[in-house]
Amino acid sequence: MIVLSCNNISKSFGIDEIFTDVSFSVNEGDKIGIVGINGTGKTTLLKIIAGIYEQDHGNIYTAKSSEIGYLEQNMNFNSNRTILEEILTVFTHLMDMEKDLRELELAISKNSNNNSRKLDQLMNEYANKYDLFSASNGYGYRSEAIGVLRGLGFGDSDFDKPVSVLSGGEKTRLLLGKLLLEKPNILLLDEPTNHLDSNSIEWLELFLKQYNGTVMIISHDRYFLNQTVNRIFEINNRKLHQYNGNYTDFIHQSKLNREIERKKYADQQKEIKKQEQSIELLKSFGREKQVRRARSKEKALAKIKLIDKPESEQQKAKIIFKTAVQSGNDVLQLRDIGISYGEKTLFENLDLDVYRGEKIALIGANGIGKSTLFKIITGDETSFDGSVKFGANVEYSYFHQEQKTLNLKNTVIEEIWQNYQHLTQTEVRNILGSFLFKDDDVFKEISTLSGGERARIALLKIILSKPNFLLLDEPTNHLDIDSKEILEDALRDYDGTVFMISHDRYFINEIANKVLVLDENGISEYLGNYDYYVEKKKELNVLDSVNEVSTKTKTQLKEEKKKIKEQQEVERNERKKIKQIESDIELLEKQIYYLDEMLCLPDVYSDPEKSKEINQEKKESEKKLAKLYNDWENIL
Repeated sequence: MIVLSCNNISKSFGIDEIFTDVSFSVNEGDKIGIVGINGTGKTTLLKIIAGIYEQDHGNIYTAKSSEIGYLEQNMNFNSNRTILEEILTVFTHLMDMEKDLRELELAISKNSNNNSRKLDQLMNEYANKYDLFSASNGYGYRSEAIGVLRGLGFGDSDFDKPVSVLSGGEKTRLLLGKLLLEKPNILLLDEPTNHLDSNSIEWLELFLKQYNGTVMIISHDRYFLNQTVNRIFEINNRKLHQYNGNYTDFIHQSKLNREIERKKYADQQKEIKKQEQSIELLKSFGREKQVRRARSKEKALAKIKLIDKPESEQQKAKIIFKTAVQSGNDVLQLRDIGISYGEKTLFENLDLDVYRGEKIALIGANGIGKSTLFKIITGDETSFDGSVKFGANVEYSYFHQEQKTLNLKNTVIEEIWQNYQHLTQTEVRNILGSFLFKDDDVFKEISTLSGGERARIALLKIILSKPNFLLLDEPTNHLDIDSKEILEDALRDYDGTVFMISHDRYFINEIANKVLVLDENGISEYLGNYDYYVEKKKELNVLDSVNEVSTKTKTQLKEEKKKIKEQQEVERNERKKIKQIESDIELLEKQIYYLDEMLCLPDVYSDPEKSKEINQEKKESEKKLAKLYNDWENIL
């Protein structure tokens, strides 16, 4: 069932055209990820759907029963309540019913000795309200609210905190919790993971997977998209393109589509040029017969439906990390590190060794002390116990998550020049140009730049220092997906050592060869990327349940083994089905590609009957392909 439909939506702000003729339908239960570089109109689209902005052209239809809930990226609000009181406002109707029930109980108690008609009326009213209250989760709403708060990273000790003392990020988390509890039919989320730690993101992934409504999510968190969505909308060059599957499927399909578009355009242009040369040659003969043939060819050429030239890909920054000197094998040694703030101990007796060539990701809950550990390493924090020792020839650079290494009063060009005065103005401008700061952009003040632009300047300064040890604190926080992929490529090729704090699990997967988990018990080490860490964590959970298994009877174990075998058989059959479907998909994709090639041939596009026949065959093939993708998704 379609719950939302947009037809030919266009939106401009002044002379800036954001997108044009955007059309799509959303089905009940769809989980849709919206991607695209910063500034392409993702947030604008959600605000139009939510009714905050009005479209310039086009129509939006929603199902009559639909309720839309929208979480903005950076919301702020004021409240005199505590955190728990604020989130419970979602259930005001249940609290009012609860109050009514208590009042009815008192009234029944007062009239209990009177065998009166009024008592019967009160008892009936109480029974009706009690049934409605119970059916509406009246006895579980408080637990549900507390569960959501915990899932989003609020501890029990936070529940009585006034909302007024919360940071912007904490308020956004609280508003997200309220929205999730309201359970609208259509949930619109703009960067919902921005202020969440890894545990909270994993909780939100599970919540959204189990959510019965429709969800549209703007996110730069590629791992999160892989876990939660079944469709991707890409906004690019003022158009919206739709893809089935998660983020990884989108990457595969979009690359294939771009290649097909480029080839179709190139082939058509080649054929048009060939026909134009033939026409010119026939005209040059000057004979009536050849001139008639030339005119006939011109008419045929004029009827060709021209393929739009594929938009050139967005210019990307060029990031290459180089080292000036090679460090020794021992890069960093921490011994017996401990730090406390008042009565709160962040960590104690912490030991760590970092070796040349390692690419380490440090993960852990917000507030556990990850950034503090980096400040201890860099010397920004001096009130700690233990020792920090760098190895021979180690030269480090530190990327601060809030770009505190930048002078906000400087212009872009001054920020680089002040640190690297040996460079000429031409050299500085060329370097800045490769980082997409062109013309008058170099004279902008750092304070006026976006988070992503500041991140690029901070990275450029690191590159120019040519360190052999990179300390990166949340380097992807303000970067769009394209910029993240560029940074990933650069770090993969980097021959130095990387120690990074990140909540970006996709980024960690691409870069890390070691994951360190910081918690209240110290540091745990996993020799692999994020997926390896998740697998190992599952294995440890299985080991923890061994004692429970050992106490089971032989009959119970036999029954469980039987169920496991049955499940394995089901999984084997599913794998066979998946393999067959994937083979059929590959065959159909090749067939569609071949039909596209055929439609570019002059003897086809000049023959309406033949062109119609091939177009019909292509439509049928695309229909079959869509069904196969649907079957494939259902099995997965």
